[in-house]
Amino acid sequence: MLLKSVNYVRPESVTEALDILSSNEGAAPLAGGQSLTNVLKHRVASVDLLVDISALGELRTITRAGDGSLEVGACVTYDEIDHSPDVRAGHAILARESSHIEDQQIRNRGTIGGNCCLSDPTNNLPPLLVALDATMNIRAVGGTRHVAAEDFFKGYFLTALEPGELLVSITIPPIPVGGGAGYVSLSVATDSKTIVRAAARVRVDGVIEEVRVVLARVASVPIRHHAMEEALRGVAPTAELVRAAAELIGSDVEPIADGHGSSDYRRKMARVVARRAVLAAIEEGGRK
Repeated sequence: MLLKSVNYVRPESVTEALDILSSNEGAAPLAGGQSLTNVLKHRVASVDLLVDISALGELRTITRAGDGSLEVGACVTYDEIDHSPDVRAGHAILARESSHIEDQQIRNRGTIGGNCCLSDPTNNLPPLLVALDATMNIRAVGGTRHVAAEDFFKGYFLTALEPGELLVSITIPPIPVGGGAGYVSLSVATDSKTIVRAAARVRVDGVIEEVRVVLARVASVPIRHHAMEEALRGVAPTAELVRAAAELIGSDVEPIADGHGSSDYRRKMARVVARRAVLAAIEEGGRK
């Protein structure tokens, strides 16, 4: 299906982009356009004005601070994340997962901001950013606000962004000594949509001191499994105890059922990927 005729503008700064977005009710930002273009082609949504922010240098930077935290501009592409020395230096898991999103053509155009702002439950990066305790930096004409990643995703194709606002960057805190991150997906095939996935961040100092376990494809948004986290805090980082904690994933999650799996199947597989993600995080932390 051909793209419906739409007006287009390419602002020269974030300030100009925000002015346009705030003064045009039917305006929408365009970054990589990998998802938005298809949405518009299939008439799932419509816009009156596309505001192309893809070339704005303010949104294309990757910066590592002195404390090891990482700030990634919203229009940084998956390929740029994959090949960034700053990302690989302290957040290798983000580079690793960005390196196999779809195909190379999509990685050349798709952006971290677009991946998040679409809020598609099948997208790769949202659960990882929640596990890494990222902060979403949002600007409007009136100023900037900061939203935790776990509060940013509100539902199917729905985020905390208000009309006239723009996600400008994402800040990811450092992974401390003894800490690691893990990410595991279960898919029908290599290039197919994911059935269920889990991301985890763990810090071990003799016992598990800190842990975040995030499940995706079991709800409309990535969710932390607090019961599993509580069961893991203060215990030895053994495979047996991690497996026992993963068994707490049960009727408290209500995955959808579709042609790739029933709700019960996804629930059972959520235990598997959560266990594997935590063990991967423990293993990575042990190598530091």
